Amino acid sequence: MPGSIRVKLCELCSQPAPMLYRVKYKEDGEWVFVCPECWPIISTDNPFYVYGGTWKAKKNKK
Repeated sequence: MPGSIRVKLCELCSQPAPMLYRVKYKEDGEWVFVCPECWPIISTDNPFYVYGGTWKAKKNKK
């Protein structure tokens, strides 16, 4: 659908963001989306941190 707006909220701060990182950050954690502002909080010195990709609100057309 052209022109559709996709929205997801950050798992930590609950704010919508145009770009979110898909990550695991707990030992038995599930995949969650976090914004670039919250990302350093969960990724720095975290042995359970796993990056799973980047989600963007605006998809590139091929």
